[in-house]
Amino acid sequence: MKRRSYTVSPADLTELHVIRYEYERDLLPLILSNCQYSMERGQETLMEYDLPKIQQQILSRFLQGKPRITLNGIPTVVNRQDRNYEIIFMDLKGKVPQEPLHAVTQHNLVKELQSYSDVCEALSTVELALGFLAMTGGEPHVQLATYLEEVLQMTDNMAPQVLKAFSRCSLKHCVALWQLLSSLKSETLLRLKGDPFKDISEEYKRPLQEEHRSQLTSFITKSSAGAFLMEIHEFLLLALKNLTATDTYKPDWGLKITVVSYMERKDVEVPPEVDEFFPEDILLSQCIETWKFSTLLRRERNHS
Repeated sequence: MKRRSYTVSPADLTELHVIRYEYERDLLPLILSNCQYSMERGQETLMEYDLPKIQQQILSRFLQGKPRITLNGIPTVVNRQDRNYEIIFMDLKGKVPQEPLHAVTQHNLVKELQSYSDVCEALSTVELALGFLAMTGGEPHVQLATYLEEVLQMTDNMAPQVLKAFSRCSLKHCVALWQLLSSLKSETLLRLKGDPFKDISEEYKRPLQEEHRSQLTSFITKSSAGAFLMEIHEFLLLALKNLTATDTYKPDWGLKITVVSYMERKDVEVPPEVDEFFPEDILLSQCIETWKFSTLLRRERNHS
């Protein structure tokens, strides 16, 4: 027998009544799992979606059993502007001194957060914690998992592998963890044939020359390459997504000197290897291709 729908007033709403999802953590993996790639000689890769199956899974996973919500009493919601993480990071560092993550910890985090949905869940959780810590502060040595469980009380529905990953970090690692997770998210999306930089101007997407590729291939073998690539990635997200970025950061500027200046403004030490081995003549207009090429090549070498 078909179950009738029911209605709920806003005053009686509970968490069970509402439709909850995150696009990147919940919807995108569902869509990709029902997508097939096909390739014909001399042509581009074609993607075919099983739309009826996607529709059925969305209905059964997100909509089934949910009530209709009456309009009376619903408050007006005003969309807030995107967070300015440069300001959040400065506020946070003033309240909770920050330290980098050890290389072993970074390696273990990447191993534990294998799926795109896990990375997205971890990143969105860290971003929420960053906002609270920037306002209220916290004890630097408190474990991040403990803070999320006891202070923010948000671990009940968290994936076990994500919570385990957070147990490796303290509050003093939050900025470094955001750097790692945001970079890992872009890298994973790139491997899934997505575009993590679709909101950035085409002026910063110029191709690399073969000489640059050769120089970068040498640079990524250096111990500080990973840290510098994460600084480039942070610069891409925080500085170049602005609609007026090309007025502030000219595409014909040098990439290295621009990112080094960005690091110095944050009081972040620039590794000597960057000054010695990172190519001088790569332009800011080539920054996205530089990050893509270097990151994917570095991953291939680390997994070979």
